[in-house]
Amino acid sequence: MAALALMATACDYQKNNTIKQKDLNEGQAHVYGVHPDSAAAQLKNTYTAKPELEVKANAIREKLFAGKSINQGN
Repeated sequence: MAALALMATACDYQKNNTIKQKDLNEGQAHVYGVHPDSAAAQLKNTYTAKPELEVKANAIREKLFAGKSINQGN
């Protein structure tokens, strides 16, 4: 019976686990775009690829996750 009560209250846990905060970036087109359905201006930034950073990142992954399965997002 206690488990049933615990499961019933767990459904609403995240509803009460929020805090209202002022959005400091509200109205900034750079962050949110000029319209709610448009892309943010900062998404237009492009960067040149640096293959040496990919090698370094893979070395770090190998050191941290040696012998473990890494989810690649497939």
